[in-house]
Amino acid sequence: MSAPGYAPRAAAAHLLNGVLTEHRLLTDMVNSKDGPLAKLPPQGKARAQSLATDTLRNLGRIDIVIDQFLQKEPPITVRNALRLATCELIVDKIPPHAAVDAVVRLVKNNRQTTRMAGMANAVARRISENGAEIWADLEPTPLPPYLAKPIRQTYGKDVLAAIEQAHENGAPIDITLQSPADTDDLVEALEASVLSTGSLRLFKWGQISTMPGFEEGAWWVQDASAAIPAQLLGDVAGKKVLDICAAPGGKTMQLAAAGGDVTAIDLSKYRMERVRENLTRTKLSAELVVVDVLKYQPDQKFDSILLDAPCSATGTIRRHPDLPYVKADLGLQPVLELQKQMLNRAAGWLETGGKLVFCTCSLLPAEGEDQIAAFLESHPDFEQVAIAPETHGLQPDWVNKTGAMRLRPDFWADRGGMDGFYAAILTKRA
Repeated sequence: MSAPGYAPRAAAAHLLNGVLTEHRLLTDMVNSKDGPLAKLPPQGKARAQSLATDTLRNLGRIDIVIDQFLQKEPPITVRNALRLATCELIVDKIPPHAAVDAVVRLVKNNRQTTRMAGMANAVARRISENGAEIWADLEPTPLPPYLAKPIRQTYGKDVLAAIEQAHENGAPIDITLQSPADTDDLVEALEASVLSTGSLRLFKWGQISTMPGFEEGAWWVQDASAAIPAQLLGDVAGKKVLDICAAPGGKTMQLAAAGGDVTAIDLSKYRMERVRENLTRTKLSAELVVVDVLKYQPDQKFDSILLDAPCSATGTIRRHPDLPYVKADLGLQPVLELQKQMLNRAAGWLETGGKLVFCTCSLLPAEGEDQIAAFLESHPDFEQVAIAPETHGLQPDWVNKTGAMRLRPDFWADRGGMDGFYAAILTKRA
């Protein structure tokens, strides 16, 4: 029988190996039916994912600490075991004996590295004794140069440093309520705080599916930034609404809960199943269509359209710290062309006088301001509508000079930050 807590640590080691050596996304491995978490109970899955995520978030500092006690570079599986132990010792602050025992078991249970168990034991013990002191003098893990450079050029070095700090701090959990009338009850039941945008923020949580109100469909997990674009469409009650790139369904549920007659489209059959499951749990309804947006042919026009376009996801690294390690560069050109094509098609499906919200979880102007400027230049029948920040609980400087929303991870720094997001409202002239 394995020691208590060993299975989640072994799964976390598999996740690290997948990200750092195979360049696979955490979400793909976590959701895989035959992935490293498949056989774990819910609590074990949560622990494995949390440990891998925290280790990736702090990887730069973790490696510096480990390197102080290594005489030569070990195999990647041994380094990853030491990385997990360092995270548990310094970030999670678990008892040293548990973390040291875990790294020894991980190394010993691998036939190729079992002879290194003694070395791993010695290094982990020295980290438990001296690692925290070294850690305290280290800067937050920097973003990779391919990402740091455009952020520094756009926002300056001080903002870059603040964003890097926000990424290392990690992310609390935000939830969207199906009915605002439940706010007071859920604030008390979940020990949550209410954000100005209407989301609830949780700083303490357990297994999500067992928390008050989840099974009943009273709420769903959705970063506060991601919840705003659906609100920008305004009152959608009774209107025909199209949600493009809908999975995993947070915005679809928002629009359905607001009374919209919602059609949700997405390319991924697997991800669309998650939308269906979420709708079932919340007892909300929408027409779901699995289709390539560029091949979609609706039989009607829509009063409102929400396009949450594929993007670099540079605004979400605080929640997805694996992203810098699965990409060698931003690779923007293909995604910029896809955004342009999707926006052009969506424009043709909008009723005259209708409203289209274009958004991306990106920090880069090329995927926001520049994309909208080019669209307006080629579509004289459209105009941009300035967002009124006070209407949506935004601070005035979160709306840029063109009237679009531009959010960054370092905003709300004292409250846990937020995802980086861009959103613009477009309307079709009569």
